Parts: sequence; C-alpha cells; structure tokens
Amino acid sequence: MTGPEETAEDLLRALAPQVVGVLTRRFGDFDAAEDAVQEALLAAAVQWPGEGVPRNPRGWLIQVASRRMAEQVRGERARRRREDLAAGHLPADRQAAPPADTGDEAARDDSLLLLFLCCHPALSPSSAIALTLRCVGGLSTSEISRAFMVPEATMGQRISRAKQRIKASGIPFRLPDDKDRARRLEAVLHVLYLIFNEGYVTSEGPDLQRVELSREAIRLTRALHQLLPGDGEVAGLLALMLLTDARSAARTGPAGELVPLAEQDRGRWDAGAVAEGIALITAALPRGPLGPYQVQAAIAAVHDEAETAAETDWPQILALYGVLERLSANPVVSLNRAVAVAMVRGPAAGLDLLKVLEVEGPLADHHRIHVVRAHLLDMAGDAQGARENFMEAARRTASLPERHYLTIRAARLADARPGPAARGGEPPDR
Repeated sequence: MTGPEETAEDLLRALAPQVVGVLTRRFGDFDAAEDAVQEALLAAAVQWPGEGVPRNPRGWLIQVASRRMAEQVRGERARRRREDLAAGHLPADRQAAPPADTGDEAARDDSLLLLFLCCHPALSPSSAIALTLRCVGGLSTSEISRAFMVPEATMGQRISRAKQRIKASGIPFRLPDDKDRARRLEAVLHVLYLIFNEGYVTSEGPDLQRVELSREAIRLTRALHQLLPGDGEVAGLLALMLLTDARSAARTGPAGELVPLAEQDRGRWDAGAVAEGIALITAALPRGPLGPYQVQAAIAAVHDEAETAAETDWPQILALYGVLERLSANPVVSLNRAVAVAMVRGPAAGLDLLKVLEVEGPLADHHRIHVVRAHLLDMAGDAQGARENFMEAARRTASLPERHYLTIRAARLADARPGPAARGGEPPDR
C-alpha cells in the first residue's frame, strides 16, 4: 500500500473485529455491536483522511462505537435488559474490556474470542463460516458467496439469519470450555483456511493478493496454536499457511503479472517461513491423529523443499493426494490430484480424471477446471485445445490478474503448431 487512505483502510480492517469483540464483551449484544462498529468505521473513513489517523486508533473506534451503543441502550428498554442479563453471566473482572496493552494475547485477543463466538453451536457449519468471514475476516458478501459458490443474495440472507440466531442465544462472550471447543474447532479452522485463501488468491478484482487477509489468518492461527499447542490440525493449518505464504514475493513479476509455481524464483521465497512450516508439520505428523490440514501442509512442504521445479517429488505428492482424498474427498482435492497424476503418469492420465469432474460436482462450470485442462492439453501438445480452454477460463474468472495471465497464455498458443509440448507445466500457484 502506498497512500494514507490505503493505510487507513488496512488499519480499519485489522481493528474492526477487535472493536466488535470489545463492544460485545461490554454490552452483550453481538448484532448491535457490529452495527455500531460499522458506523464508527464509516466515521473514521470520513475523518481520518483529512484529520490524520489518531494516536490510538483502536481506542478512538471503541469510544465512537461505544457512544453509539450507549445511545441505543439508553433509548431501548429491551436493550438495557439484555445488557443487564449479559453482565450477570460474567465475573466482575470480565465486564470491561481489557486495556490495549494487556498481555497473554492468545487468551485475551478479542478477535479470537469473536472467532469462536461466530462459530456458535446453534449455527450450521456453513452459516458459522460465512458469519466469521464477514465479521472477523472483513470479506464482502460477494467474496463470501464466491467462496461458497452460491448466489450473493442467498449468502446475505444466511449471514443475517446467523447474526439473529447468535443474538437470541444470549451466550456469554468468552472462549468455550474444552468440550464445546472441540465441537467448534473444525468450523474455526475452516474459516481461517478460507480467509487465508481469499487473501492469497483474491477471488475478484484488480489485485492478485490481499496481504492483510492472509496475514490476519496467520496471526489468528498462531494465537489458536498457542491456545491449543498439542492439536495436530491447528499446527497443520498454521504450517500450511506459512509454507504457502512463503512464496508470496515470487508470485508476481516486475509488472505485477502472475508467475506460476514452476517458473518462480525460489530464491525469493521466505526461507524463515519455510523452515518454520516444515518444523511444525514434522512435529505434528507423528503425534496423530492425521487430518486433512496436516496432509495439505505435507504437500506444500514437498513443493517448498525442492530446489527447482524439476526436482519436485511428484510421486510423493501424488501419494499424499491419495491420502487426502480418503480423509476429505471433494472436487478441489480431486482436481489437484489430477495435476499430480499428469506429472507422474502423463497428461492423458490426468485428462481422464478430469472427464469425471466435468460432469460431477460444483466444479463442472468453474474456471479452475478449464485452467487445469488447458495446462494438461498444453503438456500433451494440443496447442489449439489448450488455447481454447485458457480463453474459456479467462472469461469465467473474476480475478483480473488471473484473467490477464490466462489471456497471455492463450495468445502465446495462438500460432503454435501441433506437436509435443516444449515442457511440462502446471497451473498457477494456488
């Protein structure tokens, strides 16, 4: 980011879930807290560009949003009764928000508390994930609907109903106990995974990455790992994020163009993040039980350990995708496995697997299946077929950098003559 407005926008995105958490703790009304924070964010967006960012922006937002909340509470008896009821559930030392410099971040981070609140047992997993992406991740309803592959209006209704259900439950704003935590952890991990993915590969718009989202996902996952250091899937997810995010600097060229994994300058990868991710997954795997995030982290580790793309241990990756399909069968895993099959057994074998995905599941009309088919056809020497699929994928994606990359790939194949491909290939990095 370069300008003051962009910096303020990043800051507001990071602070919003913390302020929602403070107000929810203080007033006991999650739905009203989010509304008040939205008003405070709007006031900040209007005032900060001209007046400058205050010395304590978090405190400024809390003060403005608290004033809005207090006005609502004073004006509505029902709100006052809910405030009293919520206060009665909390010890005296929990009825006020902790100061900004309070230690023990893993136990007191309001963003983490808000994360568990959104993954409420009264909600379906899909509603909990959508609500958390909205309130903690700061994603728009449009972005969330794309992640779930449902219409935007449907997603908007789902989020609204989820907020109302939490509001009616009267649950205290605190970390769940051990029994309840185990039930909610799966949804929490999936939420963090989706937030990271949206940051690492933005689903729509002019930017390839939204660094603030991927960093926030990593920060929250670190806090969760501190809270649950012995959980293998939490460690696996953190390792997966670190091993993937380590490639960020190499994913774009001088003009901001997308650079696929096979063509990246691995000297630009973050060696510290790679080492940390490998250490995490190496320690987690022997502890068991094995879960899908651990397997995905192991796949990422195999990629990151290869000094060049040609040295990638594709047979090991294919074996790991076989394990992942047994643990968590879904079309995206099958699509990635088709790439691994092509790299080990040849493009024809990978294309055979794609035929099944073309007629089954939600990826049948998704741009990703056209991207993979284009790469495999290119590997097989079918330049015309590859070009057509690159163009079709470019038409279907809402990401402008990816559309630009796919259009260029198609243009390079426009005058290609039939014959064996010059080199094998693979789809862009995630």
